[in-house]
Amino acid sequence: MRSLIIGILTFFAWSLFSIYIYVCVINQLCTETVAMQVNEASSDPTADYNLKQNQLATEKLVIPQELIIYFAFDKSEFNSTDITKQYFDESVAYLNQKKEARLHIVGHTDAIGTKAYNDALGNRRAQSIQRHFTSLGLSPEVIKIESEGESNPVDNNQTKQGRANNRRAVITIK
Repeated sequence: MRSLIIGILTFFAWSLFSIYIYVCVINQLCTETVAMQVNEASSDPTADYNLKQNQLATEKLVIPQELIIYFAFDKSEFNSTDITKQYFDESVAYLNQKKEARLHIVGHTDAIGTKAYNDALGNRRAQSIQRHFTSLGLSPEVIKIESEGESNPVDNNQTKQGRANNRRAVITIK
């Protein structure tokens, strides 16, 4: 009976490992990024913004997915892109309809430096994005920021690429 149980567990482990190799290593689907379509702006930005807000309000209410913004080593400056502008528009439309919802920004760092310094750097990264969103008209009362510093890595801090993946801020709506 013991041999049968060990055989079943071994087969199950081998199956999971084989699936991981096929999906993540061979087909590289585990690190696939999601592309967002950005429409070309019109010559009148106010009209384009109002049109987009009206379109978003009439569409089915969908919570925007999380947005991850990456930072350079020891930096907290945030530069807006078309993707962040689109995320802002979608977030505002959602937050206007769901008054209890909040925009949640969490700053992260790699493991280089002290814990106290990395906690402060993660907070500065979250504040940088918060300042940008409030400058675009989002009320500070609906934005919650926090820092997890180096405590929640998504990648290996022993490699250069891994540390770059950990220097981020994650924006979600809760």
